[in-house]
Amino acid sequence: MAFAESAGGESSPPQESGAEPRRRSWAPLLAVCAGYFMVILDVTVLNVAVPVIGRELSASLTGIQWITDGYTLAFAGFLLTGGALGDRLGNRRVFCSGVAVFTVSSAACALAPGTAFLVVARLVEGLGAALIVPGSLALLQQAYPEPATRSRAFGLWGSMAGIAASAGPLLGGLLVSTVGWRWVFLINLPVGVVCLALTLRHVARSPRRADRALDWPAQVAVVAAVALLTASLNEAGRRGWSDPAVLAGVGLAVLAAVAFVMRERLARAPALPLNLLRSRAMSGGAVIGLLFNFGFYGMVFTASLYFQHERGFSALGTGLALFPAVAMTMFASILSGRLTRRTGDRPLVISGMVLAAAGLAGWAAAGADPAYALLVAPMMAAGFGTSFALTGSTATVMGAAPPAYSGAASALFNTTRQIGSATGVALGGSLLATATDYNTGLRTSMAIGALAYLTAAGLAWLCVPGRTERT
Repeated sequence: MAFAESAGGESSPPQESGAEPRRRSWAPLLAVCAGYFMVILDVTVLNVAVPVIGRELSASLTGIQWITDGYTLAFAGFLLTGGALGDRLGNRRVFCSGVAVFTVSSAACALAPGTAFLVVARLVEGLGAALIVPGSLALLQQAYPEPATRSRAFGLWGSMAGIAASAGPLLGGLLVSTVGWRWVFLINLPVGVVCLALTLRHVARSPRRADRALDWPAQVAVVAAVALLTASLNEAGRRGWSDPAVLAGVGLAVLAAVAFVMRERLARAPALPLNLLRSRAMSGGAVIGLLFNFGFYGMVFTASLYFQHERGFSALGTGLALFPAVAMTMFASILSGRLTRRTGDRPLVISGMVLAAAGLAGWAAAGADPAYALLVAPMMAAGFGTSFALTGSTATVMGAAPPAYSGAASALFNTTRQIGSATGVALGGSLLATATDYNTGLRTSMAIGALAYLTAAGLAWLCVPGRTERT
């Protein structure tokens, strides 16, 4: 079988000599980043296509909401399950299975004859994404054991999220206006095939740990908690934070989270041992990820609406307007990956969060309806600072977990980041909807995002290991 893993230890790709191994040394990174980029792009690229899809498929408002939210719910809800499966069955096997599911379901989305079919295909697509993401970090940790090289790999992996999130509206606008909305999904097919081929050829097989039993009651509880919380946050942006349905959803999510913790205390083979969460680096790094995703995705969402509704930009124009934030993410990730060996992770995370906070605070202080030129520097600072800090926070979380729980650690980190994204988008949408005008809501959202970044900087001072504390 193509996705078979070794039952014992890891195996390595065939040994080669000369320049060829050096040229291929980054092939595992390309494979993993291709899968991760595809997953995150699908969160944002659909935004500009939804109105056209709704018209062509005669979808109701509820149907349109499920086309977008169904993917996010399945993705966020099953991340921890994907991490647990990777630890038990082998991360490469689960990653490849996720890529296959994602690619096939993308084709189904493109061929959807109606709304119901598309919603189901999107749910399956989200499940494939939940299998891809936890294994992606675990595979990078496996492929690049040397700390400096691994940090650079983590940085480039993290930059994919910022690039995909901000490039989504631009790419979606181009595809919808030229070849039609179905190509928003068809574009995943060649990426998925290339990702699968690179992974099978260049990524070493992962160990299977049969002793890691899947704790299904705990998995059901965490899926319910994350799905309910994500759904409630999505609805809060439309209904308001005091809506009974939103409050009930948040309450049920808390109950499910409590049930998960109680189950993990009793389980002989827990999905996520509670002693890992007692690690200051693990829990602190996860919260930092939540906070900087809150700030960055809240900025991208509110800025996108502002540029289109207040300034009259097209979908393509909005993508171009957000490009300064995107352009900085790749540069920042490469720079932080190179500096971490000299400085350690803590200074990079702190400085990145402070810079991002300054960017959002600068936008909030720019006044009502500022000239676009005054917004370029704040967007660049936010994009650079977020990506600059992501490398160190990722390394912190992954370094705090033993190898047997690398998939679970990756899943925890990405679950908290998804919750941060959903919270930032929901709060930003609520502020825009309830403020006296768009400019007031936008500036308030930016100020809250700046506060989240500063909180992350303070937490990094306490939780992220310094250079002398690294193993």
